Amino acid sequence: MTNIKIPLSVLNLAPIREGQDAKGAIDAMVDLAQATEKMGYTRYWIAEHHNTPTLVSSATSMLIKHTLEHTDQIRVGSGGIMLPNHAPLVVAEQFGTMATIYPNRLDLGLGRAPGTDMVTASALRRSQNDSVYTFPDDVSALLKYFGPEEDQDYVKAYPGVNTNIPIYILGSSTDSAHLAAKLGLPYVFASHFAPTHMEEAISIYRSRFQPSEYLDAPYMMVCLNVIAADTDEEAAFQLTTMQQFFLNVVRGSKTPLQPPVENMDQIWSQREKEMSLGMSSMTLLGGKSSIREQLTRFQEKYNVDEIMAVSYIYDPEKQKQSYEILKEVVDEN
Repeated sequence: MTNIKIPLSVLNLAPIREGQDAKGAIDAMVDLAQATEKMGYTRYWIAEHHNTPTLVSSATSMLIKHTLEHTDQIRVGSGGIMLPNHAPLVVAEQFGTMATIYPNRLDLGLGRAPGTDMVTASALRRSQNDSVYTFPDDVSALLKYFGPEEDQDYVKAYPGVNTNIPIYILGSSTDSAHLAAKLGLPYVFASHFAPTHMEEAISIYRSRFQPSEYLDAPYMMVCLNVIAADTDEEAAFQLTTMQQFFLNVVRGSKTPLQPPVENMDQIWSQREKEMSLGMSSMTLLGGKSSIREQLTRFQEKYNVDEIMAVSYIYDPEKQKQSYEILKEVVDEN
C-alpha cells in the first residue's frame, strides 16, 4: 500500500468570516496556528493578498512575526511573499530579523505574481517596470543575502547574513517549476486554486531538478483544499463555505467567508458552478475513511513529499477538526 505518512502543513489566507472584524480574523489565524502546532503539523504558512477586504493577509511578514510570537515550535512562513511587490533587500532584512529572534523556525516561500490586480500592483510601487520578469534574479539575490559573509556583495542584509533561511519556490503554472528545478530549491504547487498545470509542473520539476547546496533531490509540496468532518454528509455541507469562497473569486465580489448552506444551486449559475468547481477540483473531502482513500489515490499517482492543506470552513472548531482528521489519517498509516 502507498505510504501516506508524510509531513503535513497548513496554508492560511487569513479570511474574515461573516460577522467578524479584521482583529477577529487575525486572532483566529493565531488560534489555528496554536491548534495545528499541538496536532504536530510541520509548518504554518500565511499568504499575501492586497486590496482584498475579505482577507487580512496584506502585511504578511508582520502576521508571520505575530504567529511566531504566539507559538513554540511549528515552522512559520510565507505562502508566499510576492516578490514583484518587494525589494529583495527589504525582504532579507525583515526575514533576517525574524530569524534572529526565532532561529530555525522560519520559511520563505516566494511567488512571482503580485497577489492582486494590476491597479493595486501599481500602487504598491516597487517599480514602474514589470518586476515579474526579474523574479529569478530576485530569488538569487535573496539566496545570497541569507548566505555566508564571504559570498556577499557591497550591499548586505543585517540581520540576514548567515541566517540560511530556507527558500521555497511557489507556482501555479509551469514557469516556476523550471526555476525551482534549475536552482535546486523545494517547489510548492498551488493546486488549491490552480490545479490545471499541477501534473505537468510536478513532472518538469522532478525531471529537470539539479542538485544544489540547498537540496540533494527534488522536494515537491502540493497545496490541497481539505474539508474533513465526522461523516461524508457533514463534509459536503461544510464544503459549501469553500464553494461560496470560490464563487466570490469568480464573481469578483467582496463577501466575507460565509456559513454553509443547504443548496448551492440556489446561489450560483451553471457557468459559475463550473468555473468554481474547476478552480477547486483538488479537494480532499469527506469523513476519515474517504479522506484516507482520496489521499492514498493522490499519493499513488503523484507521491509528493509534503501536503499543505487549506481548509475554508466557517466554524473555527470544525476547521480545527478538519485538520485533526487529516493528521489522524496520516498518523494511522
